[in-house]
Amino acid sequence: MAKLFRAAIMGPPGSGKGTICKRIAQSFDLQYISSGHYLRESIAANTEAGVLVRSYVERSMMVPDHVMTRLMLPRLEQLIGQSWLLDGFPRTLSQARALNSLCQLDLVISLNIPYETLRERLSDRWVHAASGRVYNMGFNPPQVKGMDDVTGEALIQHDDDKPEALLSRLRYYKDVAKPVMDLYKSQGILHAVSGTETDSIWPYINSLISAKMHMQPSDAFQTQTPP
Repeated sequence: MAKLFRAAIMGPPGSGKGTICKRIAQSFDLQYISSGHYLRESIAANTEAGVLVRSYVERSMMVPDHVMTRLMLPRLEQLIGQSWLLDGFPRTLSQARALNSLCQLDLVISLNIPYETLRERLSDRWVHAASGRVYNMGFNPPQVKGMDDVTGEALIQHDDDKPEALLSRLRYYKDVAKPVMDLYKSQGILHAVSGTETDSIWPYINSLISAKMHMQPSDAFQTQTPP
């Protein structure tokens, strides 16, 4: 039986989680699970969870833990026999404990990116709201300025991507993420990676995951006792 491998990526806004996740998933043949994708999908499908999600998103509020776990855990249960990589979940200690009750992660990577790099990335970031496609005017611009490559629809810049909102977002991330990182550190699976560009940190991430995937596999969805 093939070894199963489950990992998660953590990082502040603008850290490039989506970019590095896609590279990891493609290189190691992992199922890429983006919480943002599932949030948008549930809203579009008007599911029961999607109606709840929309009620928070329309008010620019964080989706609470019980809604996130209600959305994400059934998806992970459907992937019982697959190796995967999580992006955007778990964000809080409550979500991490809920995930622990379902399965044990093999690796958690925390991206440490300098503030100035985050500020530059976010000030240049534009998004296609319906799909979540992200463009960066510096290194990944759209073919037509201000327009989505696929649909031709207008791109938007979120208010919380603007420099004046960044500091408060970073403070919030640090406050919420620290207990999660402490949990995974205590389990011996947290690895911090520092850098400013994906290409510069990729060799370390590549070797780290290669080594982890050749170690002892996870037990498939055995119940774990939360700390």
